[in-house]
Amino acid sequence: MSTPRLDIDLAKIRHNAATLVARLRRPGISVTGVTKACLGDPRLANVLLKAGVGGLGDSRIENIETMGRAGIRAPMTLMRAPMPSQVDRVVAQADTSFNTELSVIRALSQAACKAGRRHAVVLMVELGDLREGVMPDDLDAMVRETLLLPNIDFKGIGTNLACRSGVVPDAQNMGELSRLADGLDSRYGAVISLVSGGNSSNLQWALDGADTGRINDLRLGEAILLGLDPLHRRPITGLHTDAITLVAEAIESKDKPSRPWGAIAQSAFGATPEISDRGPINQTILAIGRQDVDPAGLTPLQDIEILGASSDHLILDTSKCKVSVGSEIGFQLNYSALLRAMTSPFVTKTFVQPDDHRPSTPVLPTRSKPIGNFQQCH
Repeated sequence: MSTPRLDIDLAKIRHNAATLVARLRRPGISVTGVTKACLGDPRLANVLLKAGVGGLGDSRIENIETMGRAGIRAPMTLMRAPMPSQVDRVVAQADTSFNTELSVIRALSQAACKAGRRHAVVLMVELGDLREGVMPDDLDAMVRETLLLPNIDFKGIGTNLACRSGVVPDAQNMGELSRLADGLDSRYGAVISLVSGGNSSNLQWALDGADTGRINDLRLGEAILLGLDPLHRRPITGLHTDAITLVAEAIESKDKPSRPWGAIAQSAFGATPEISDRGPINQTILAIGRQDVDPAGLTPLQDIEILGASSDHLILDTSKCKVSVGSEIGFQLNYSALLRAMTSPFVTKTFVQPDDHRPSTPVLPTRSKPIGNFQQCH
């Protein structure tokens, strides 16, 4: 098979999505399945819909257009505020968009009128993470103006936490979002149908048994794809953490000194390396690099150590697990590594369809054991 590649097990992703949909149904929260990490791939979109998500969300209109061309029929939400230059495309392809600027909503209104369509908007509220959002004190005036715009349906409010600054969703900030929704309903009638509490980082709060208030939607991507709690990168009980594996091929494996020699200046990426002398090692190079993946987000599935990376090479210490040229090495990925690998045109995406095998019981991979056809350590 081609390398480097991502092996994507859709049965495990479907299991993860269906498990979270069922757990969140108890507190009355629906799931918007987030497709941006997989660039709106229709195969992932179909699996999420079959798992019971209420709709699909993406940050880029290009990915929503990809799903539309593939015949995906589901409520589509553009989760990043639209660029003014793209409002015509947003109105044509997305049912709903998240917004923070009145000027953009006015442009959406004009585009919707021109297209003879209606478009729903959700106003994002800033609750401390300092990414996007209307300040709470400015929300009322913005809702009042939005309700007056033709061909625009004000759908509700939302927020985003734990992305830029790591602010944890909790009873206080989620309670504030619910109170804002109650206040808007009391002033303008029952105008709020959606209160989107956040992303995968909200799961700990949503599932701990506390009152979830008005929150009735979460946008889940990372937890479904990786089976991890984004706040602490810990496995979520009952979910697969190995649904996606990165596989790369060895192109060199030699015994070398561990410490470079010669005058040292900056590396290709502007750092001045500080490399300790650990004596001779078995060093292996894989045909993948920073152009394809975030090396800091990789965890080897064998007893090897990542030493560094350039744009096209990943350098490993394979002294404890010697490999031969041409062998495949597997890695788990964090969200940053997954995003970059999915975006790289040089990384093949291989999908295992849900019907290709029976769904298995969730098992956490053991780093010291090779998985699949990876070369045995010796």
